[in-house]
Amino acid sequence: MNRIYNQAEMEPVYGFFHYLAVVIYDIFFRGEVSGLENLPREGSFLIAANHSSFLDPPLIGCQVQRQIAYFARKTLWKPGIASWWLDTVGTIPVDRDGGQDVSAIKRVLRALKQDKGVILFPEGTRSPDGSLQAPKAGVGLICCRAQVPVVPARIFGSFEAYGKGRGLRLGTPVTVVFGPPIAPAVYDQPDAGKERYQVASDRIMAHIAALQAPAERVV
Repeated sequence: MNRIYNQAEMEPVYGFFHYLAVVIYDIFFRGEVSGLENLPREGSFLIAANHSSFLDPPLIGCQVQRQIAYFARKTLWKPGIASWWLDTVGTIPVDRDGGQDVSAIKRVLRALKQDKGVILFPEGTRSPDGSLQAPKAGVGLICCRAQVPVVPARIFGSFEAYGKGRGLRLGTPVTVVFGPPIAPAVYDQPDAGKERYQVASDRIMAHIAALQAPAERVV
């Protein structure tokens, strides 16, 4: 499927690094990308994806033609260019759990009000072995508060390319699959009481797990 990019419509610094991420993906990690038609062309939305590598945010985000916001651990905000860059591209600082941080939730809702997308990782942290992990309730909390469509995404090959305890392996194909958006009525169960947010996370994670890598093309 052809990918269309609108870096000119993005904020300048974000647009530049989006373009750079596309180039890096195409040169060093090019795999299959499917389901781009499932990404909303307008309005706010969330992307929920599995997490196996530091490569996941840029390699998923560079497939999205609209500007989106990312989460990053608060500990990454240190004096110098790193903090400037994180702030300039609209990264949202969050505690490790990613869900009970009130300031982070407010920033997510603010980004959504600006019709942006936000990418979330229900597992909370990188998988230690590349397999899917149990989701945390925090992402369910954010989704239930936001009440916007959630696009499930699954990335394949990023653990092999740069997983925990592994060196960077350039040339490893990384495939990204986007599933149909999940409506709030599907993932949110308000009458679930204290389990409401965990139920939402579990339902979203089930949609991620159901995504399969496309068949390899025969050249």
